[in-house]
Amino acid sequence: MSSQNDRNKQIIEEFRANGGQVGGFFTNRPILLLHTTGAKSGQPRVNPLVYMADGDRWIIIASKGGSPTHPDWYYNLLANPKVSIEVGTEHVPVTAAIAEEPERSELYAKIAAQHHFFADYAQKVVTRVIPVIILTRR
Repeated sequence: MSSQNDRNKQIIEEFRANGGQVGGFFTNRPILLLHTTGAKSGQPRVNPLVYMADGDRWIIIASKGGSPTHPDWYYNLLANPKVSIEVGTEHVPVTAAIAEEPERSELYAKIAAQHHFFADYAQKVVTRVIPVIILTRR
């Protein structure tokens, strides 16, 4: 198992043990657990992600820390947009949609204003536009 998978496993365990609260980098940040199905493997996947509430929607960013490639979970969403999330202690079925311009830029600016590391990631990435994903309750 990779070190990133190990970190994610620890974050997921802490999230569930503390009603959605996580320490370290995620202290005082809103976190959700995104449940997807692997696009290639068909296996269930869970990823902890910072999110922004937007009315009755949840907004997540496929930044991969400013990497030149999209995160694997992004491809899982493209293959199967009917996913679920854990927010706090609630498990919510949602549908994922990739935000289109100009909404993508507007939402990215809002979340980057709340969580400055997203602005840093946008500066690092020159080979792709970082996708913004809108999660809506089914």
